[in-house]
Amino acid sequence: MASNLRFGLQHTHRSVQHVRKLLIGAGGRPFSSATYKSELNSTIASPDFKTSAKTLTRQEKLGKNNIPFSSFLMDNFGRRHNYLRISLTEKCNLRCQYCMPEEGVKLTPRGQLLSTAEVLTLARLFVKEGVEKIRLTGGEPLIRPDVLDIIAELRKLEGLKTIAVTTNGMNLAKLLPRLKHAGLDLINISLDSLVPAKFEFIVRRKGFHKVMEGIDKAIEMGYDPVKVNCVVMRGLNEDELLDFVALTEKKALEVRFIEYMPFDGNKWNFKKMVSYQEMLDHIKQQWPNLETLPTGHSDTAKTFKVPGFKGQVGFITSMSEHFCGSCNRLRITADGNLKVCLFGNSEVSLRDVLRSGASDEELLQIIGAAVGRKKKQHAGMFNISQMKNRPMILIGSIRADNNCCSTNGFSLNEKKQRAAFIQGQQHLSDFIGGQTASHSHTNTVSSNPQTKNLRPLPRHLLMKATVNGTHQNVKQYHSNTPSRELRHAQSASETGDPHLDATPEAQLTHTDAQGRASMVDVGSKSPTRRAAEARATVLLSPVAFGLLQKNQLAKGDALAVAQLAGIMGSKQTSTLIPLCHPLPLDHTSVTLELDQRRNAVVVTAWCRTTGRTGVEMEALTAVSIAALTIYDMCKAVSHDITITDIQLLSKTGGKRDFLRTT
Repeated sequence: MASNLRFGLQHTHRSVQHVRKLLIGAGGRPFSSATYKSELNSTIASPDFKTSAKTLTRQEKLGKNNIPFSSFLMDNFGRRHNYLRISLTEKCNLRCQYCMPEEGVKLTPRGQLLSTAEVLTLARLFVKEGVEKIRLTGGEPLIRPDVLDIIAELRKLEGLKTIAVTTNGMNLAKLLPRLKHAGLDLINISLDSLVPAKFEFIVRRKGFHKVMEGIDKAIEMGYDPVKVNCVVMRGLNEDELLDFVALTEKKALEVRFIEYMPFDGNKWNFKKMVSYQEMLDHIKQQWPNLETLPTGHSDTAKTFKVPGFKGQVGFITSMSEHFCGSCNRLRITADGNLKVCLFGNSEVSLRDVLRSGASDEELLQIIGAAVGRKKKQHAGMFNISQMKNRPMILIGSIRADNNCCSTNGFSLNEKKQRAAFIQGQQHLSDFIGGQTASHSHTNTVSSNPQTKNLRPLPRHLLMKATVNGTHQNVKQYHSNTPSRELRHAQSASETGDPHLDATPEAQLTHTDAQGRASMVDVGSKSPTRRAAEARATVLLSPVAFGLLQKNQLAKGDALAVAQLAGIMGSKQTSTLIPLCHPLPLDHTSVTLELDQRRNAVVVTAWCRTTGRTGVEMEALTAVSIAALTIYDMCKAVSHDITITDIQLLSKTGGKRDFLRTT
């Protein structure tokens, strides 16, 4: 057996090298919808595929569970990987900020992506070894021309119980009847804001109403629950948590709040992350009787339900409370690389081995060795943020089931960041403080006999991307030198300054060398999308507050007038503040909330532009003018009015982002 294994691996290595030379020489083959159809027909006609693609009724398929689980898919910690995610494409019709760098990514040449036949061949092999659930991801999987054919053929695989899709919902409504007919069981839909303008800002495209139409269509067609995935980012959409929960009152939805995670190009920092516990605490203030729902061993979401609501909510806690111990997931990227861990930067090319003519047994040996190397748990959010990895768009959907490989130890800077996070999030102290010891697993005894007896495979055959997470088909948009933002964050952390926009050498920018006022020249800057949020508080006397609350002030509806005044004020900022640049505002919103406990009006403004300089002054002007308008309309009742706490809450899009955490 050992000699046969050695011969097989040597043969596979030679074949892989031969295929690589052929691919380089041929420049890759064209890939079109016609190619999809041709490959699909040849795959269905192949005897191997027919053997396992026997058509079963839905009841027979769900009831049939006679296939033994393969040791190739069990790691050294006893985790059985029966859930496979296959990315069908790297392309997407959105540009979500947490998923893809604004400048985009270099796509893999078509000839290096998995063909239809290869997708189905790999799916057949994994299902034969015990995979029971396959999720199709992207990019955006529903823009692949043959997605319906792929689902229909997957439906025929004996032993496959569930076929799921994660989609941005843009094309869902028109495709859903055919998707259901093909055999689609579950749908996850991405939606990060219920405010159309904010939706466009996050995804950098229009289409909010198309997504909502897709959600309603899925409910109408009987999908229950329809899962809605929301990545929560501080300063961007955490203020919509209650609105998302309210969606579940009348609709059979499961809204899943996902902690913001670090990937190449999404400018992650821990101050943007809203932890699960913080989200839960906020929701419980509105619905204190929130019920905890039971979950399965390998479920990634912690689920809850408001009594009387049709739907439920869940939390994906990859960063604050990882679920690595019950991870049962593997991923295949669109270019055919196997990732045993979402955040791991080591990949195994199944495409190359498959195209070399390797047998199923040879493929399984490589898969088993990769699974056997899977680490016990991830490295923690701060280490992950320093690791090189693909942008999320080139891995496949950020949604709902995440696990990542562990590394041991923390740098001094990471320890200080970690300490700052614990200080700001006391509800996570038990979790973070008690996990350090668990990162070490060097003395673990293998519980997987298949990997225990395997000889190590040649490193050049197994690992294509072990050096800094680089990949031959992915353009690296980050230089080896830390960015200015990262250097500033490190400097602030090392000096104990909690603000990320601290600079090594503070200086005023609106004065010349002689100290005279001077307007900053922004002509050399490139226009970018910039946003800012500000807040002010107006403290009123009890009498004035009561009249304002009842809309009984002599001057009329103070809240409506103040809102309009704030919006108008934001557009006049450069006229009021001498050295401010005039900016074309893409959007301004002003909201006013009544705080009865303090007899206060809390004014919040959010401004956005596409320009060469930021809009924090516009946001600050908006709240100031709105607050002054409240003063003006209430002063006839009482002059006991205080305008206080005028402050910038956040700004994004410039050289340095800012986020107020207190």
